[in-house]
Amino acid sequence: MKIGIIADDLTGANASGVRLSKQGFRAMTVLHSAAFPEEEPYDAIVMDTDSRYMDETIAKHRVQSAIGELDNWGAAVLSKRIDSTLRGNVGTEIDTILEVKDGAVAVLAPSFPDSSRIVSGGYMLVENEALESTDAARDPVKPITQSWVPGILENQSSYKVDSIPLQDILSSSAHVAEMLRTKIQNGSRIICCDAVSNKDLETIARAMSSIDTPFLFPVDPGPLTAEYVKQRFAQKTFAIQAPVLALVGSATALTGGQLEYVMKKMEADVIYVDAEKLASYTGTWVEEVDHTAAKAKKQLLTSEILIITTHKPGFGLIDLKKQSQKEGYSEDALAKRIADGLGNIFRKVMQENDLPKTACFSSGGDVTASICAFARANGIELIDEVLPLTAYGQLTGGYFHGLPIITKGGMVGEETAMYESLKFLQTTLAKQGGNKNARESGNCCTNGGSGRHRTGNNSESTESAGGV
Repeated sequence: MKIGIIADDLTGANASGVRLSKQGFRAMTVLHSAAFPEEEPYDAIVMDTDSRYMDETIAKHRVQSAIGELDNWGAAVLSKRIDSTLRGNVGTEIDTILEVKDGAVAVLAPSFPDSSRIVSGGYMLVENEALESTDAARDPVKPITQSWVPGILENQSSYKVDSIPLQDILSSSAHVAEMLRTKIQNGSRIICCDAVSNKDLETIARAMSSIDTPFLFPVDPGPLTAEYVKQRFAQKTFAIQAPVLALVGSATALTGGQLEYVMKKMEADVIYVDAEKLASYTGTWVEEVDHTAAKAKKQLLTSEILIITTHKPGFGLIDLKKQSQKEGYSEDALAKRIADGLGNIFRKVMQENDLPKTACFSSGGDVTASICAFARANGIELIDEVLPLTAYGQLTGGYFHGLPIITKGGMVGEETAMYESLKFLQTTLAKQGGNKNARESGNCCTNGGSGRHRTGNNSESTESAGGV
């Protein structure tokens, strides 16, 4: 699936394109009047029309040309990138797309919460100040004279403009989808949406992605487009039944919060591993590895995301000192034994996985090292940075040569870090079509921590942390 974005200036084009790059797409900004990269295998092309301050007639012509090139290229997703303070020929350029794309509908969300731009009640605020009171109102070429977004569009567009207020956005994506359908049936071609957070933009994107017809396209400074692309590719990933396998060993509060966020945001299944049984050189290690691997292989057949973890909320930490005295091995050796248990589970699941392709995530050095060791890999070829201290690459050599893998520091990342990594892997699978056997190539997601381990009272409820 190819993504086309039309931007009215170069910096805005780059800002939108790099958001897709961080999701795993190969993106390029094409300068105005430059040759279209027909032969290069890009996933996303951002066309810079350099039209923000041009005459409306020139802006219209440039947008028409950009649409023609993106259509010839085969773009399945189209987006109109606009200035985050609504400067420029916004209405004219949206109208041009609506004229070319018969029956299409523009979903406009100028909010950029990370840059303190939000819309509530239709009014846009920039750092808590009305848009018309900001520097945008003093723009020497195209000043903004009001803050009500639907009014700005009505003054610039020849199409019917409608809006969806914040109270509806906060309801659910299904409700927003129904609102969109109703307004489209009533003849609206530009629908302005309130949003005060990234979660609101995600709700809008989910609603858009659930509508097959008519053709919808986001109009925004970048965040809505990035989320809409995520949702579209998540749907494609699920359609090809390419699951994500995650191994999570850290019992830190940070990892717990990241796991909890994933469980809230994604359809995920969890298998709990008894870290106390893995922290052993007795037969319990083999039993727990075999038991978990067998269960995981079966569960993976029906899971979108399968998390194998030694971290279960509410269970205490393993007393590695006591375990060390009992086993006769050092605490470090037992911590490594837990990591090796997860590595062995990974190998067993991957070697006997007959699904088209499998995906996974890695945080912490010990678990990642164990995965590489049990995969007999020579190393990791580095490809991209997903988030700070979170790298994307692929295993080289061994049983799973070419296996994509994300590695993350055990004590780093925001609450959303694991979620973003899993989404990145889903996107990667969707791009690759999920048509290779997992033994040839796949994705791996593991998470380790600092060296502490949790324990519970049954074989599937113990947690581990740190260094693992």
